[in-house]
Formats: sequence, C-alpha cells, structure tokens
Amino acid sequence: MYLCSLLYQTDLSFIAVAATEKEEENDHFLHSIRMHEDTELDNMAHMLNDEVSAAVDCTACGNCCKTLVINVTAEEVGSLANHLQLSEQDTKEKYIEESLAGNCYINTMPCHFLADNKCTIYEARFTECRDFPHLHKNGFKARLSGTLMHYGRCPIIYNVIEGMKVKTGFSS
Repeated sequence: MYLCSLLYQTDLSFIAVAATEKEEENDHFLHSIRMHEDTELDNMAHMLNDEVSAAVDCTACGNCCKTLVINVTAEEVGSLANHLQLSEQDTKEKYIEESLAGNCYINTMPCHFLADNKCTIYEARFTECRDFPHLHKNGFKARLSGTLMHYGRCPIIYNVIEGMKVKTGFSS
C-alpha cells in the first residue's frame, strides 16, 4: 500500500491550492514519464487507482458532478428518457444541450442529477460518469495531460498522481 488511507488528501480547498502551486512540478512530471514503459505506468496507475478509489468516498465530494461538462451519446439520451419515463424530446428539452455539430451534453453545472453529492440516476448514469476519472483504463501516459487538467478538482486523481510521482521516482 502506497499510503495509509487516512493520509489521502480529500480536502478540495487544499487540492485546488496544491494544483496551482504544483503546476510547474506537474508539467515536469508529465515530461519525465516519457522514459517509462506504457505497461509499467498503466500497472502502477491501476494499482494506485484501486487503492485510492477504495479509500476515497466520492459521495463526500461530488466535485466532478459539480464542475464537469458531461458528454452524452444519442443512445444515452434514449436510455435517460426511458429511465425518467419521459419522451426523448422532453428529456432533451429539460436536460440536454446539443451543439451545432450534433454533440450532446448535460446542460447545467452542477449536473441536474446530483443531490446531496449522490447521483439520482446512478444505475442509468452516462458512460463518462461511469468512467471518470479514467484511471482504470490503459494509456495512462497518453492521457496524462488531460488527467492533469482535473488534478485540482478530483481527490482520486490528485492522490494517484502524487502516488505515481513516488512510484516512478520522480523528483522535481
């Protein structure tokens, strides 16, 4: 275990300040991992993600649901309509914005479906919601730049990145 679960940082104010203070360090980290093998990094990220995710209660935070634009597929609009027992048209009018290119996304931040830091459509939630923060996926190195965009908003990402710095022997 990389850190005792009691030592994981979950204070959003602390994480936001740390993100600003560590911008240059994180940029150096981004460049330093190029020398590591993809599989090695993926294995480290998966292990740390499993550990941190088990210790961090997302419902104590809900920051992703408060601050992220969630993309939604056409199929997911239909599933949501079905789940809410509304027509697709009514669902789109109430909850979905559509770009000129036809891309759909939730039309408010925080998300309509967040109540007391819990998802009210949890069983029918969108793929992007299910997958966030994407640390269980392969391709950590290729996605690190995008992941770092959320470093200051997600305790899981913050703690996994800090753990990756230790595991890779990074020093700023």
